[in-house]
Amino acid sequence: MYTSMDWWAKIRLEVLREETPKREVLRREGIGWDTLKKILANPSPPGYQLSQPRLRPKVGPFLDQITQIIKSDKAYPQKQRHTAKRIYERVKEMGYEGGYTQIKAAVRELKNLNQEVFMPLSHRPGEGQVDFGYALARVCGVLRKVAFFVMVLPFSDAFFVMAFERECTESYWEGHARAFEFFGGVPQRISYDNSKVLVSKVTGAHERKLTDGFLQLQSHYLFREHFCRVARPNEKGVVEGVVKFARLNFFVPVPTVSDLDELNKKLAEMCRNDLKRRVRGNSGTKSELLAEDQEAFISLPSSPFDACRKQPTRANSLSLVRFDDNDYSVPVSYAHHEILIKGYVDRVVLCYGPGVVAEHRRSWGKEGVFFDYLHYLPLLEQKPGSLDYALPMADIIFPDCFGTLRRMLVIEQSREGEGIREFIRVLRLLEDYPMDKVRQAVEKALYVGAHSRDAIMQFLIPHLSWRNTTFLLDRFEHLRLVQVRSTDISAYRELLSCGGKA
Repeated sequence: MYTSMDWWAKIRLEVLREETPKREVLRREGIGWDTLKKILANPSPPGYQLSQPRLRPKVGPFLDQITQIIKSDKAYPQKQRHTAKRIYERVKEMGYEGGYTQIKAAVRELKNLNQEVFMPLSHRPGEGQVDFGYALARVCGVLRKVAFFVMVLPFSDAFFVMAFERECTESYWEGHARAFEFFGGVPQRISYDNSKVLVSKVTGAHERKLTDGFLQLQSHYLFREHFCRVARPNEKGVVEGVVKFARLNFFVPVPTVSDLDELNKKLAEMCRNDLKRRVRGNSGTKSELLAEDQEAFISLPSSPFDACRKQPTRANSLSLVRFDDNDYSVPVSYAHHEILIKGYVDRVVLCYGPGVVAEHRRSWGKEGVFFDYLHYLPLLEQKPGSLDYALPMADIIFPDCFGTLRRMLVIEQSREGEGIREFIRVLRLLEDYPMDKVRQAVEKALYVGAHSRDAIMQFLIPHLSWRNTTFLLDRFEHLRLVQVRSTDISAYRELLSCGGKA
């Protein structure tokens, strides 16, 4: 009956944070103890000033009109607002007879007077702020934009930065999990903007309908959330500043890396080094202030958060499953079976029942097809004629000795196609042994002229030399008394005389 994620997370937060007694929750929600147990168990000096304002006989009569134009502009995009030159042209039409310089100075002054003033805020230990930023990086030789997650603790000014392919549910999950590990605990309250990844609907100034993805994260770590008012990022101004700081200090010059894993190792190291800095207005370093933050933290849960998007599906007739507009292969024995997809930020794990049947590196492109050729070798053995046309095998480069072996098998086999079938049986050894070991075994088999799977298999089975073994007589000292006579060959002659066969 009560299965919605927001209701579940609400009860966990109230009870596990000890904000509401269990009996009151039972009475209010109309549930029993067993249901509650289930919920809890699962997871500046002023400059020179005029004594009186200067008289502006020419521009003064038009200040009200200029002010109105500036106020009206706030309802429109930045690129469609009046410039000082355009305002000058409009007031000239109204009868203004002065110069452009006076209008330009008046516009600058009025814009400064109409700017919003913000209240300085105090930050208590154990509070955090989160945001995403974007920067350029050269990844694997390609200059492209990457998204980077930032979590900052305003009290200590400690922060954590991690790069992702894009801003999405999985990257929010992974970013939080890694940040909590970096800080050594979970902040009591975290402030966010109104990203669609977190908020499905804005229902009031601070009221939000949260996405199931965010509620799952909150229910696991038990922190309280705070969302800024729409178009009010200043309410989490500390993280806004850290996003800018990270872009200017961590991404300038543009980093050159082989992949995002290498970039994230560098970012984590820079975050650790930043903890040695002294915070302005404090005598201690960020690391020392972080200790006070940690005293107010919620402890990390005993079980880690599984930061993956789960999607049940069915493998098709090509033994492929689709996730995030890309296709990934599973072993052909699981074609037409129900598969559970676990999409992490760096990999896609494919499960059947409780077991993992395949794993691929995640692609963030679209409409890609990603094969593991080992998944198709059993099917290839049944359909050997498709060997040269099999798409999963198209980009696989085998060692030269494999080509030699194939030619030898085709020549030696009298039945058409039997040589190819035997070659595929050799390829199936790659299901159990690494390519390098199979290559060495094939080379040895070619050297001795043994061209079959069973012969090659003999070079893969480890053989222990008897010279390296030692027989110990510990606890078997009586065996020293056993006498073993030399073999008497004449005994075999007696068998032959009795009609035995040699």
